[in-house]
Amino acid sequence: MTKRLFLAAPLYLIGALGLVEAASLQGDVVDAKGAALGNAVVTLQGPAGGVAAPGKAVMDQQEMRFVPSVLAVRTGTSVTFPNRDDIRHQVYSFSPTKRFELRLYQGTPSEPVVFDKPGLVVLGCNIHDWMVGYIYVTDDPWFAVSDAQGKVSFDDLPAGDYRVTLWHSALPDMQPRQGEAFKIEGAAAQRFALPVEASSEGEPPGAPPSAFGDAFKKAVEHGSH
Repeated sequence: MTKRLFLAAPLYLIGALGLVEAASLQGDVVDAKGAALGNAVVTLQGPAGGVAAPGKAVMDQQEMRFVPSVLAVRTGTSVTFPNRDDIRHQVYSFSPTKRFELRLYQGTPSEPVVFDKPGLVVLGCNIHDWMVGYIYVTDDPWFAVSDAQGKVSFDDLPAGDYRVTLWHSALPDMQPRQGEAFKIEGAAAQRFALPVEASSEGEPPGAPPSAFGDAFKKAVEHGSH
């Protein structure tokens, strides 16, 4: 009997620890009318723990669009800008968070751009004025961009209390919104709402040439944080 009790205790503890380590979050991002909202950035602040080092990311140019149109990265991430079109692009940003210019090129520039400060970066192309993209740079350890169905998923989260930050390019002032605090234990689900209206994603080539100018002006007027 003594031996059985001795073995059972460690197994119980291992099971309890497993439950703590298995925390996850499935999120649904919706607009003001409750419709699924794609291309929304969701970032999480939570219990102290290990934080992944900044890595690498890619912002493509395909069919005269930035792909993805919204990219979320951790502060310090190196981003490459391959041009997969058969014409040249000239990518740039005047955003205070990161000012840079990649002069006319095809293929992939030899040096990536390091996004070393948190905030919003609005991308444009000097040759194709309708091209607009966004890079959201965050210090938060967990982040994701919602898919076309408004879904985000976070796995391997430590259980505990979290606070969410939300952003979408349709926000009138382009400023991120702080959400309510919530607790994650085991497999959790959460609904996040933003005061915007969902619309068709992206504009085709030939869209109004003010697309980048309007996005950049809105971001600058209200600050890029």
